[in-house]
Parts: sequence; structure tokens; C-alpha cells
Amino acid sequence: METTSPESPESPAYAGFEAVIVAGGFGTRLLPLTRNRPKHLLEVAGVPFLEHQLARLAEAGAGHVVLATSYHADLFEPVLGDGSRWGLRLSYVLEEEPLGTGGAIRNVADALRPDPDAPVVILNGDVLSGHDLPAQLADFARPRDGRPVDVSLHLVEVADARAFGCVPTDAAGRVTAFVEKSEQPVTNQVNAGCYVFRRAVIDTIPADTVVSVERETFPGLVEGGAVVVGFVQTAYWRDVGTPQALVAASAELVCGTGTSPATPVTGAERWVADDAVVAEDAVVDGGSTVNAAARVGAGARVHGSVLMPGARVGATAVLEASVVGPGARVGDGAILREVTVGDGVEVPAGARPDPDSRLE
Repeated sequence: METTSPESPESPAYAGFEAVIVAGGFGTRLLPLTRNRPKHLLEVAGVPFLEHQLARLAEAGAGHVVLATSYHADLFEPVLGDGSRWGLRLSYVLEEEPLGTGGAIRNVADALRPDPDAPVVILNGDVLSGHDLPAQLADFARPRDGRPVDVSLHLVEVADARAFGCVPTDAAGRVTAFVEKSEQPVTNQVNAGCYVFRRAVIDTIPADTVVSVERETFPGLVEGGAVVVGFVQTAYWRDVGTPQALVAASAELVCGTGTSPATPVTGAERWVADDAVVAEDAVVDGGSTVNAAARVGAGARVHGSVLMPGARVGATAVLEASVVGPGARVGDGAILREVTVGDGVEVPAGARPDPDSRLE
């Protein structure tokens, strides 16, 4: 008779596991795109960003996902619904006051099952990852020296770790420290924003308190002798917390160099919504997305860029690595390179804003 390993995420212990997406941030780095909505609902490769995370969790076997929300919390449910589209049960827990990443996780504890040893997957709400989540769950299930794992962190290896906090591990894979950014990093392993918590550990985070999971919870667990391990796997991974990163992530998913089960099209030069209009002689390529009701005028060129719903690009305009917010207008002949245009902004005909400009 065929059996399933108790360490497999397909076993009853992991089928239907619970997950939390920390989605309460203000998205300051993404202004002006986040002035009217949370960053987690910005379109990336044709769908709101959180759809990529929800599809990934569903693919890995999740049953219940809790969204920890705060900023513009009322906008999530009308877009994402009850999770049934992905075969999930989706719950929403409001964070009345900002509590930090650790405080946000603790704030949803009552929405989770009380089983102290159950795994709970935690995702930062602005990270795309193609790593093997079922393999991370299976690694979490493997005791270390007869003790259950308390927290597993997905770690990626980067070429230059100076811009990141580093997470060194020993030969057994246990995390030994959390080291702040340095000109001489102690390792090239960095936190990739996906964790598996033993359910009981969540209850040890102080309630109704501002807590950073990265600066307080994890270092405190290591110092206290808890079993904190690193799951090192360098797959596709990107933080989409800036306009430039959002545009790049969208293009990578459309072109197929990035991975997501929610991506409408991969291996293509562009993704265009059914009700968008692109002039016959316009060139839209480089993984660009033209979202719902957006329009691209005659002779325009849009390369590696994102047009949010209802955006307009005038005739002969040029966009490269730029994002145009909902309802914004780019005038005829304007040239935008690495520019962010806020909601409803009118960019004059012939305009040539400096690279990295944010128009609002």
C-alpha cells in the first residue's frame, strides 16, 4: 500500500496548512502609486500583486490564509473575495494601529487554529518568490537533535549582501545570528521574507505591542536557544517595494524569467487586457503590461513598462521602464524613462521628465 512520509507537506499534518500574509504597510517607497490604495493591490503582470502570493500558497497546499491588513484595509476584500477562486478560505484581520511585522503576526493569532505544533507560513506582502515552499515545509518538519523546529526562514544567496541584513547558519542549518547591513557582510545569505512558524511561537510575541520580527523576534529566539533554521534556496525572488522593482517584476513574469502560477502569460513580449486598446502601429514589448481599459496611441513605443487600469499613452510617446497610474494621461510625443506617474496625472505633450521622477 502506498504511504506518505510524515515529513511531506502532502501528509495530513500539512494538507490545508494555514498561512499569514503581512499586508499592512503604507507603501511609502511606492508613492504616489499607493496614495489611494495599498501596494499589495497594485497590478503586477496583469493581476493585483497579492494574487501571485495567494496562487503560490494554494499551489503548495494551503487551506486557510489570513491577511493582516491596516492601510486602506477596506479595499482588499472587494478585490480578493473569500479566497474561493484559489480553493482557499481567506480571512481578514485589521490592525488598528501599526504594530510592526512581529506585532502584525501576533495580531492575527486568534484567527489561527490553536494546535501548538502546526506550521504557519508567514509571507511578507511585497515579495515575489519562486522557491519550493513544500520543500521548506518538509524541512521544517525535520527535528533537529530531537527538538521540533520553532521557525524556518527562507534564505537566498546574493552576489553582494552589503545592502541586506545577513543571516549566517551553522553546518546543521541552524541560524546563529542576525547581522545588520555592513560593508563587510559575514555571509551572502539574506532573509527572503517567507517563514514557517510553529504555531506556539506566535503566541510568545507580545500582544498589542510594536514588534519587529526581523530585529526583535528572530534574534530573541536565537539568543534564547530556540531552534531557528535557514532553508537556503536561491530561486526567483524579488522585493517589489519600489516603482522600479514593481515594473521589473511585472516584466519578468510576463517574459517568463520570473515565475508565478497567477501570471496570465509567460514567455511573451507583452500582456494586454481584453478591453485595452493598442494602436496597430504602436510597439508594446519588453514584458510590458497594458491593464484594463488602458490605451496606447498611434506610433507610441512602450517598453518594459506598466500601464495601470484606465491609463492613456498619446501618439508617438515613448515609455521605458516606467509605470503610469490609473487614469493618468501621457501626452503626445512625451518621453518617459524610469518615471512614475501618479493616479490621474496629466503629463503634457512633449514632456521629458528626468529619470526617477515621480509625477503627482
